[in-house]
Amino acid sequence: MAARTLSPAYSSLKINSERINATIHESCQFGNTPDGGMNRLTANEDDKKVRDWFITKTKEYGCSHKVDAIGNIFAIRPGKNNDIPPIAIGSHLDTQPTGGRYDGILGVCCGIEVLKVLDENNITTYAPVAVVDWTNEEGARFPPCMLGSGVWAEQFTTEYGHSRTDASGVTLGDELKKIGYVGDEKASYKTNPILAHFEVHIEQGPILDKAELPAAAVRGVQSMRWYNLKVVGREAHTGSTPMDRRSDALLGSAKMIVEANRVATTGILAERGARATIAVINSSPQSINTIAGDVQMNLDLRSPFDDDVAEIERQCREGFDRIAEEHGLKLMFETIWTSPAVNFDETMKQCVRSSALELGCSMELTSGAGHDSVYTSKHVPTAMIFVRCKDGVSHNPAEYTRLEDCAAGAQVLLRAYLRYDDYIRNEHTAKIRDVSAVAIQEKSATIS
Repeated sequence: MAARTLSPAYSSLKINSERINATIHESCQFGNTPDGGMNRLTANEDDKKVRDWFITKTKEYGCSHKVDAIGNIFAIRPGKNNDIPPIAIGSHLDTQPTGGRYDGILGVCCGIEVLKVLDENNITTYAPVAVVDWTNEEGARFPPCMLGSGVWAEQFTTEYGHSRTDASGVTLGDELKKIGYVGDEKASYKTNPILAHFEVHIEQGPILDKAELPAAAVRGVQSMRWYNLKVVGREAHTGSTPMDRRSDALLGSAKMIVEANRVATTGILAERGARATIAVINSSPQSINTIAGDVQMNLDLRSPFDDDVAEIERQCREGFDRIAEEHGLKLMFETIWTSPAVNFDETMKQCVRSSALELGCSMELTSGAGHDSVYTSKHVPTAMIFVRCKDGVSHNPAEYTRLEDCAAGAQVLLRAYLRYDDYIRNEHTAKIRDVSAVAIQEKSATIS
């Protein structure tokens, strides 16, 4: 597809790198930790504060606001044609409990910077623009992840979203009520539509840093599945039970972790980018002289290809069953979340490509992590921009993106967004011309 040209009226527009950096750190006054990181879990008091801040901040640039029933916030700046839905720029402001200052936060702050540039240059775009703070993208407090965008996309019901619980049994619905963010707007793409969705996000991987490039277009997002595993053995005394007479659930689980790693790191699956991870494990009864009789684990499988994820699962099930039989264990293997591979909209990607190339960035990547754009892409054209993060570190207080890289990501976003707005303007103008031409032809035929 040919590069999409940018209107000459927009060619001189630039974001302010110092300002976007200041906005990022201003947003991080809520929930920051002594080690420089962030702990702003969904619907806690700091999440309320940053939501209030987001609304106040975007009001300065002419935005009105919609808050839906799952707490998603849409800050909408009017366009010339307000009969069409807004072009959205979205990400999230919730963090991991030991998170950094850029994951999600950068995307929302880039959206705010676009609003600032439009406002200070007195520009009214053709379509309205909406900067969106999606609720509970991380899923750190209320699994699953990407919940707010998933409810909006009708992949989950609002009732399901509200009923999610944290480790203490508190529901998301109750906590959103507590902080005042259960909105009147129905959480649905049907009743609260957007025209398209852009998202800026740190790469959360080392490829851009190794290539010494500030930004890249994103082709799509890889396929992902999550599982809950329960391994049941038999509690017994560690001193009086011979090694060959045990049903040790923790030992069997350890071998399953090794087996998952083997499946993902050997053969054609490894060559095609397979990922298999067990990062959560809980055993009981947690007594030093009692063999573990019960283990709960979570398994995370990923690949750029849906068929490969299915094959990784098949091999893991086969290997885990063999281990369970060897150790006299019972295994329960439950799928708890599935996200098929996503390929983003070609027109949107071309807007990003053209804008990235202006900064000398020609690389394209596939996202290894899930993002809110996964769910928006099910209903509207969607594209993402990745920004370099130091050493690829994320979900960690050491997560860091250079000021100039934040600026590069925001500049690519600004120009990609304006290119797409021009595309929408041209498409609508062409449709109006076509309708007018048909009307004239019909009128001429009637007169004749």
